Amino acid sequence: MTILLFLETYTYFPGFLGAVTFYVICRKYMFRLNEQKKWNKSLAASVLIILSFLIILLPVGMLINLLTSRIAYAANHSGDLINSLKGLSAQLDEYLGFNFITPARLQNIQETVTSFVPRFLGATFNTLTAIAIMYFILYFMLVNGRKMESILYEYIPLKDENVDRLGKEFNTLVIANAVGIPLIAIVQGVVALVGYLIFGVPQPVFWFVVTCFTAMLPIVGAAAVYVPMGVYLLAIGNTWQGIAILVYGFGVVGISDNISRFLLAKKIADVHPLITIIGVIIGVNLFGFIGLIFGPLLISMYILLLDIYSNEFIVKRRESPKTYYKRKDEGNDYLK
Repeated sequence: MTILLFLETYTYFPGFLGAVTFYVICRKYMFRLNEQKKWNKSLAASVLIILSFLIILLPVGMLINLLTSRIAYAANHSGDLINSLKGLSAQLDEYLGFNFITPARLQNIQETVTSFVPRFLGATFNTLTAIAIMYFILYFMLVNGRKMESILYEYIPLKDENVDRLGKEFNTLVIANAVGIPLIAIVQGVVALVGYLIFGVPQPVFWFVVTCFTAMLPIVGAAAVYVPMGVYLLAIGNTWQGIAILVYGFGVVGISDNISRFLLAKKIADVHPLITIIGVIIGVNLFGFIGLIFGPLLISMYILLLDIYSNEFIVKRRESPKTYYKRKDEGNDYLK
C-alpha cells in the first residue's frame, strides 16, 4: 500500500519537499510568534507564508519570467540566431584553422532551441502547481508543528540520540542546500553583473539572471556564461572586452565563490562536491529545475540515514588498515 500511495502521489512529491524545506526555515519564527508573541496559529502561519512568497518566490518568479521572455524571443528568431552562429563559426574557422561548428551542429542547435520553449513552459507550469501544493501542505505543517514533531519523535523507530541527531543534521542540510546554494549563486551573479556593467556587455540584467542559474550547477558554474561570452566577444572583434570578461570571470567571479563559501562555512554545512554533482543529476531528472536544490538534499539525507543505520544496528566495526598492519607487524596477526 505504501508503494501504491507513493506512485499515485509522486507528481506532488516536489511540493511536499518544498513544504518540508520551508517548514524547517520557518519553524522557529512560527513558534516564536505563537508561543512568545501569543499570535493565533493561523495568523502566524499566514504571515510567514506571505513573507516567504514576497521575499523568496516573487523575485525568483520575476527572474524566471525575464528568462522565459528571452528564450521565447530566441526561439521565435531562431533563424537570425543561426545566421549569427554561422558568421561566428566562419570567424572561428579562420582563427582556429578547422571547422568548429558544422552545418549538422547548427541544425541540431536550431531544433533544440525551437523545441526548448514548450518544454520550458511545461516545466514552469509544473513548478507553479508544485508551489500551490507546497503552500497548502506548509500551512497545516506550521499550524500543527509541535504536534507533528512530537508524533515523529515518538514513532520514528530509532534511538533517542539518533532521533535528536536526525533532526539537527536535517535542519543543517536543509539550510545548506535550500539557502546556501542559491545564496552563493546570487553572490556570484551580483559580482558578475558588476563586471558586465563595467565592460559594457549588452543586456547585463538578462545575463545576471542566467549567471545566477548556472552558478548553481556543479563544476561548471558561472563559467558556463562568462567563458562563451568572452569567446564570442573575441570572435566578433571586441578583443579588449573579451579578454576583460575572461580575466574578470576567472579572477573575480570564480574567487567570489570560494570567499562566499568560506564566509558561510560556519552557518551552513560543507556539502561535498561529489554529492552536489550526483544530486543535481538525479534531482533534475526527477523534479526538473528545482532538483538543483532537492537532489543534493536527498543524497545528503540518504548518506545520513546510512550512518544512523550503522549506529543503530552495527555493533562491531572493522579496524582501520593502519591499525591492522601495525598489529600485524608486531606479530599479533589476529586473522588466525
